[in-house]
Amino acid sequence: MSRIGNNPVAIPEGITVDVNDNIVTVKGKLGELTQEFSNIAIKVEDGNVIVERSSDKKEEKSKHGLYRALINNMIEGVSKGWTKELELVGVGYRATNQGNKLDLALGFSHNIVLDIAPEVKVETVSEKGKNPIIKLTSHDKQLVGQVAAKIRDFRRPEPYKGKGIKFVGEILRRKAGKSA
Repeated sequence: MSRIGNNPVAIPEGITVDVNDNIVTVKGKLGELTQEFSNIAIKVEDGNVIVERSSDKKEEKSKHGLYRALINNMIEGVSKGWTKELELVGVGYRATNQGNKLDLALGFSHNIVLDIAPEVKVETVSEKGKNPIIKLTSHDKQLVGQVAAKIRDFRRPEPYKGKGIKFVGEILRRKAGKSA
């Protein structure tokens, strides 16, 4: 029995959910998202989205909670939006943006210029005495996470000094250095 899958998803005002031919479409003030589904029944009743499965097969059980969570993320995304913040820790690490082009100086011999998807809004914050911060905002949770992971992969945090790109609030396991 899926505890998550059995919970109905409330639909806030100003958001429409349509189910047609194994595709769920969610429209809101921030945008529109679609998701294909299979082996699951999705109904819209009384301002709630209800996800049901027809049997207790392993595949249906595994997709029950998954699709409920995906629909919940879609509804929350088109109503409030999703934000990820990355922090650049290291001497000389800088980030600037012009529109959706992100320019990163990460200690390599050249700057990294990254074109970011038009659905994701990029903002860089550089205050004196603090580490630069990159804010990514979009209505699509999967896309924001994917872009954030791609940026983080350019310079992952290392365990000795903690230098690199990390998520704001991320706790790193630190190692002791050489003992002489």
